[in-house]
Amino acid sequence: MPKTILITGSSSGIGNATAKHFQAQGWNVIATMRNAEDWTDLTPLDNVLVIRLDVTDPASITSAVGVTMERFGRIDVLLNNAGYGAYGPLESFETDRIRRQFDTNVIGLLEVTKAVLPHMRAKKSGIIVNISSIGGQMTFPLGSLYHGTKFAVEGLSEALHFELEAIGVKMKIIEPGVIATDFARRSLDFANDPPIEEYQSVVGKVITAFGSNAFIPSPPELVAEVIWRAVTDDSDKLRYRVGSDAEILLSNRMAWGDETFIGQVRQQFRL
Repeated sequence: MPKTILITGSSSGIGNATAKHFQAQGWNVIATMRNAEDWTDLTPLDNVLVIRLDVTDPASITSAVGVTMERFGRIDVLLNNAGYGAYGPLESFETDRIRRQFDTNVIGLLEVTKAVLPHMRAKKSGIIVNISSIGGQMTFPLGSLYHGTKFAVEGLSEALHFELEAIGVKMKIIEPGVIATDFARRSLDFANDPPIEEYQSVVGKVITAFGSNAFIPSPPELVAEVIWRAVTDDSDKLRYRVGSDAEILLSNRMAWGDETFIGQVRQQFRL
């Protein structure tokens, strides 16, 4: 019987590439997204079911999991991929935008996981894959909200790694570097308040740095391949890095102390 993967945030980028990769391997794929009624290139594919799931809407989570169980009778893998990045000076964000960032990247991830776990616990097997980032182990300027959520994903995933062993479920964390997705248009919530002049030099330098060629992106298909490896390698390995930039940056972060690392970030962004 084919295995089944449920993926959040499948309309584009990593989620979309992963849905196609698993479908090509003969899996059943539940490709979820906030606006499933929109045209998607996943709809014509065999054994792919495109349905609505908004991680900030509990009713849609319950419905999506119910439809999955009714259609395929099992969820072998959950890929928590839905999320976006809020960047900018903290003072520029109103409370509702701060809450939305954490509701999507952290609370939503937890709610989807909670909805799937009873089914995995019943059959004493399954794999939860959480998309983190190099930004879950290190930070860039103006990313207090985004990095805060990804550090949270790292911590909650590592803790879940222990408790899920009791029900036969494995936890995997994927840590991509810079990925060639439409992040800036679809997944970036940038805030700035120009009248607060003290921050504008930092804002300008960060925008310049991210707009340069200093960060060479990897294709989302590479992330899909690493997710496939994490799901199928039959190991207890917890963290998987994606991209040469992730390997270099995270290795340096672990090897350097705070003073050296922060100094390197200042130099990179010319702060």
